[in-house]
Amino acid sequence: MSEKTLVKLSTIQETMLIPLYGRAVETAKPRGVLHDPKAVEMVEAIDYDFAGLDANPHSLFACALRTAVLDEWVGAFLKEHPSGTVVEIGAGLNTRFERVDNGSVHWIDLDLPDSMALRRRFFEESGRRALVAASVLDDSWLDEVAKRPGPYFFVSEAVLVYLEEEQVRALVRRIGERFPGSRFALDTFGRTMVEFLGARDVARRAKVTMSWVCDDPADVERWEVGATLLESCNLAQLPAAVSKRLPTLYRVGWGLAGSGRNRDSYKLNLFALS
Repeated sequence: MSEKTLVKLSTIQETMLIPLYGRAVETAKPRGVLHDPKAVEMVEAIDYDFAGLDANPHSLFACALRTAVLDEWVGAFLKEHPSGTVVEIGAGLNTRFERVDNGSVHWIDLDLPDSMALRRRFFEESGRRALVAASVLDDSWLDEVAKRPGPYFFVSEAVLVYLEEEQVRALVRRIGERFPGSRFALDTFGRTMVEFLGARDVARRAKVTMSWVCDDPADVERWEVGATLLESCNLAQLPAAVSKRLPTLYRVGWGLAGSGRNRDSYKLNLFALS
């Protein structure tokens, strides 16, 4: 048996293992919402107590669902712009490139140096794909994006919540000014969801602090940074293309489970930047 990869990350970066495991679990199902053999491969290779995450299967499934929604939006962009550039902000151990690659897209995976060091043990750069180690708060990575052909699609999954609101506002402004006409898919966490996750979710294992609380995604429009909200959904009212992948009983049951106070406190959102 080959030696497993030891994970030594900061508390925030450790949360990248939760969605990784969620995708692997979903892949093992006869009819999962997504198929991610690379996630299964990484779970088997990483020296980490993933079994400890099994205590909350709903959270793992929610991670897979949000990934599937973002995959759908990225895929729709690539149908219109097959040779455009996608930038994964806070890539962690995501395998979106492997799931949506059309053979011509240009891609940048961006994350902090320690996270990227782990990522490089499982992924390689190519003529169309770059692995960039930098903070999203720096400007250097924007220069790397500019070297690739437009149009541009930026996607961030469960990352911006760890920034302060002013940092997120500045980020959206910088991207819009540098790449007008681009798209930005990101998720927002309302106050009740942040409180819920802090008290009960598997993320508490990593003891992280969520900073950017956004109860209404339209607030981003009101920042006057050139962002227009094109689409927004919660995990109980999924886009049709994602919902139809679920068995009927599972789909109905998940919708009912999401009818409580947290239902609209977590949103997936697609913005146009100008």
